[in-house]
Amino acid sequence: MDKTLAKGMAVMEYLVAQGTPCGVSDVARAMGLARSNAHRTLQTLVALGYARQFPDASYGPTLKLFGLGAQVVGGLDVKRIAQPVLAALAQESQETIHLVVREGAEVIYLDKFDSPQPVAAYSKVGGRAAAQCVATGKALLAWQCPAGEAGETWLRRELPVLTAYTPKSHQDYESLVTDLRETRTRGYAFNREEWRLGVCGLGAPIFDSQGRLVAALGMSVPSIRFISRRVPTLAAALCRAAAATSAALGHEPGVTGEVAAGTR
Repeated sequence: MDKTLAKGMAVMEYLVAQGTPCGVSDVARAMGLARSNAHRTLQTLVALGYARQFPDASYGPTLKLFGLGAQVVGGLDVKRIAQPVLAALAQESQETIHLVVREGAEVIYLDKFDSPQPVAAYSKVGGRAAAQCVATGKALLAWQCPAGEAGETWLRRELPVLTAYTPKSHQDYESLVTDLRETRTRGYAFNREEWRLGVCGLGAPIFDSQGRLVAALGMSVPSIRFISRRVPTLAAALCRAAAATSAALGHEPGVTGEVAAGTR
């Protein structure tokens, strides 16, 4: 057995299991490694794209393993299970529907169903967007961000820079924290032309059988159709679809709880 490879895989598994960023000393102590050895292994994982280093010098896993796993199993269960829900929601709403996960400061589009309307929001599977600017990203952040004063600290670590993509983008952490708290209370997130002018959106969380946040369901709507009397109907349809997807994954609201993946 290749001991170097085995050590790297063991460190990778440790990072995934912790669910929160780990320092070099944490890894060294848990794995029984010299600190220099642990640091070298972590830097190798970063260089290969399997781990990322945060500004405070701690480390966490990336979604690169997801890409490899998806090739083996033909996609995540959530994608397979969500497809008919996405299709039905696209048909019902006549708008573009997305299935999204978050990696660091960005969201990744796992799947989508296009709006049949001549004017529609553009996106592509595998594409990325700034998490704080799109409704799906804010839905994911809202259920991952700690409550209280720790929320802003967590956001500053996860989103080191708040880039303004439009004049309506969040440009300070205080307003973003407020938005995320309102999102969680409301049950779904808004994007009001924060990523692209002329495009609005709604996003809702998806949970698995363990109550873990695994993805978000989103609806992108040209601003000309995002009118006040229509939004409640669209939001209700989106939340029903997200709840149906969660239920298909075995989620039972109020029984399993609703927590960010890996926070247990």
